[in-house]
Amino acid sequence: MEALQRSHPSLIPTLAIIQAGEDDRLLEINKKMSGKVGLNLTQICLPRECTEDEIIEEVLKLNQDPRVHGVYLHLPPVFLTGRVLNTVNPEKDIDGMSDLNVGRLARGDVSQSFTPPTANAVMQLLARNDAPLDGKTVVVVGGEGPLGIALQCLLQRGGMFVHNCHRNSEGLEKQVMRADAVVLLGAERMDIPPTWLRPGASVIHCGSAFLTDECEVDASSSGVGALTAVLRMQNVVQSSSRWAQQQQYRPWILRSLKLQPLSPVPRDIEISRAQTPKAIDQLAQEIGLLQEETEAYGRTKAKVRLSLLDRLREQPDGKYVLVAGITPTPLGEGKSTVTIGLVQALTAHLKLNSFACLRQPSQGPTFGVKGGAAGGGYAQVIPMEEFNLHLTGDIHAISAANNLVAAAIDARMLHEATQTDKALYSRLVPSVNGVRCFSPIQVARLRRLGINETDPSALTPQEVSSFVRLDLDPAKVTWQRVVDTNDRFLRKITVGQANTEKGHMRETQFDIAVASEIMAILALTDGLGDMKTRLGRMVVGSSRSGQPVTAEDLGVSGALAVLMKDAIKPTLMQTLEGTPVFVHAGPFANIAHGNSSVLADKLALKLVGEDGFVVTEAGFGADIGMEKFFNIKCRSSGLRPNVVVLVATVRALKMHGGGPNVSAGSPLPKEYINENLSLVAGGCSTNLKKQIEIAHLFGVPVVVALNVFKTDTQAEIDLVCRIAKESGASDAVPCHHWALGGRGSLDLAQAVKRASNQPNHFQFLYNQETPIVEKIRMIAQKVYGADDIKLSVEAQAKIDYYNQQGYGNLPICMAKTHLSLSHMPELKGVPTGFTLPIRDVRASVGAGFIYPLAFNKCTESPVVGFSLVNYYSVKCFILN
Repeated sequence: MEALQRSHPSLIPTLAIIQAGEDDRLLEINKKMSGKVGLNLTQICLPRECTEDEIIEEVLKLNQDPRVHGVYLHLPPVFLTGRVLNTVNPEKDIDGMSDLNVGRLARGDVSQSFTPPTANAVMQLLARNDAPLDGKTVVVVGGEGPLGIALQCLLQRGGMFVHNCHRNSEGLEKQVMRADAVVLLGAERMDIPPTWLRPGASVIHCGSAFLTDECEVDASSSGVGALTAVLRMQNVVQSSSRWAQQQQYRPWILRSLKLQPLSPVPRDIEISRAQTPKAIDQLAQEIGLLQEETEAYGRTKAKVRLSLLDRLREQPDGKYVLVAGITPTPLGEGKSTVTIGLVQALTAHLKLNSFACLRQPSQGPTFGVKGGAAGGGYAQVIPMEEFNLHLTGDIHAISAANNLVAAAIDARMLHEATQTDKALYSRLVPSVNGVRCFSPIQVARLRRLGINETDPSALTPQEVSSFVRLDLDPAKVTWQRVVDTNDRFLRKITVGQANTEKGHMRETQFDIAVASEIMAILALTDGLGDMKTRLGRMVVGSSRSGQPVTAEDLGVSGALAVLMKDAIKPTLMQTLEGTPVFVHAGPFANIAHGNSSVLADKLALKLVGEDGFVVTEAGFGADIGMEKFFNIKCRSSGLRPNVVVLVATVRALKMHGGGPNVSAGSPLPKEYINENLSLVAGGCSTNLKKQIEIAHLFGVPVVVALNVFKTDTQAEIDLVCRIAKESGASDAVPCHHWALGGRGSLDLAQAVKRASNQPNHFQFLYNQETPIVEKIRMIAQKVYGADDIKLSVEAQAKIDYYNQQGYGNLPICMAKTHLSLSHMPELKGVPTGFTLPIRDVRASVGAGFIYPLAFNKCTESPVVGFSLVNYYSVKCFILN
């Protein structure tokens, strides 16, 4: 106990006793013992006529209570059935009576089992004299059940001969006369005639073990009551010590899955289905997760609870690796496959702990031209169907929450337009059982209005009017409904056409679900409380007086948090080689920051350990996803990356070196199939070099990963690697994970490991206090290479408004094309001499960023209806 308190001062072991009927004798002796030792004690008294189900119900409650470390069933033998005994959590079964505990004891696994206190007391009493026990004969009377089995195991392990008898057995007298000791088990009192005992023999009574003060303890006849009680307390302390050890970081014992790559490489779905994934609870155990920290969704995926962060808060983080890319072709360059191939190489082949953290794909692109996002070839997350479709329902939860806000907006505008202040007040603050009071969220709104009253009847008519009327301007509602499907006929809709809406119609639109601000909040939040605060801050429109109206003003922030309570937990899956993956959040990289969640990264960094690696991916090219990862995600999370892996392909480099246009669904021109070193060199010296420079702006080492396709020649591969190193990359290596799995990315894994040990001088591109216009200009000039920016009148007015509202310190999340460093997708390589036009500036106050729209025309904006989906869906992965 002293040792436990030295290492865990705040931990107080607790024993829970379940008994049938009142028994003050039991309570008093255990109080006395626990007080001496320093334990907490709780007692549950059931009726004497209680049922087995009532007992089990109480046991299950204690199993779930983390404050309880031991459960003692002080019940009549009729209630100590196998069903009851085996309901007790083996980790809290301090009497050692469950089948699992008895089996472990019989096997000799004392590190995981509990020795029954009564059996342990018998052994200690037998060992009181200095005579060796080996070879002694012990008769056990009434040794049926778990206690008898456990005692027999201990006696035999001590080298003694054991004879089990019933009290009415024939020949009991002869057995006793030959015995060195007699142990009387069972609840009923039984006496052995002194004439049966050989000289020096001991008799140990175990019937009423808790009646300490009435038991005689001497050389010839011993009761075990006091000793049993003490040893039970010892088991409680041992249980709490084991619990404390479980809370510490546990090294991984991971079994990787074997790959047998085929040539030619089969289709992705065939590869995925040919591999049998590990059961998700097995994977969770292998990487050090506790049983209570996971919530299984079928056999192959599970939610991970955020309590892990509290358990491992003292555990140092692992190495943090970002996978970004050069400016891509419309076909994509394979950042997801590189990410998965890298972690497969690190863990399955180099035996280093690693985690991949990926975004959840939207159903829109999945059923569009692009397809899924589980990787490809022999570098995939499996099962790919579950990864790509629904997963654990997070996007559906976002849709439900988003559309709840939209419904609340239209309902509020309708009621305010058709009802008096008094009627609205009665709806918002109804009388329940004759009592009328404000809810906490309403009290908060009153405080924002400068009203300090807490009695609903005390408000003046003017205060009532201010409280009940948000006065939303229908023309200035910015919140849209969402659906996670490419449904072009929902781009523009009219709502309010039913007669019940009394002619209050307005035009609105649907966006893709992952474009919701709630998705961005999910990706950036650090906990449930923070998420609720962010959800409340979301601005849904403006009042007619120009004041922002928030979700908190609508009174729905609590409901939104409830809808998102499960979505906030990252989903655990695995790669083709059985290494762990977190899938969480999926914001696009054009109007949001394009990265997986902060929470997934934080959980993974704790789980991999100090020498492990967490590999996460940023959307689109480094100028978009990586810049936002650094300036938005790292600023929000407080995490600092160790390495950037920059993904390039010979195909994309040829395009940036002057090659012809590449179109999704069309055959590649011959320049991309045949060797062309001049085009490759041109792309390397322009776009690749520029993207390396962008990473160096943030002070992070860069490793270039060349995603090799079968049409690439060795001369082209060597040329890319050489120029990349000359351009400042720490290393540049070809990767063959698509065809070979983790084995094809071993060089990349070694290069990342070396780079992670290099000096890191991470810095943000701008300070938060820098004015909005200057932050936009710094991104445009230093990252995109623009000469300057040009703000529209509307954009400047929005910036002035955001400064007035106190949003000027928010980071910038640029919305522009991913197909060029500039705002013009047709300009490849490194465009120069252009001015970046900022047509509009909008704010995601809940997520915590300002997003300028860098487009020439309104139709180019990815935020208008489903043009976002079309904008994204042209990004098609054609794997080799």
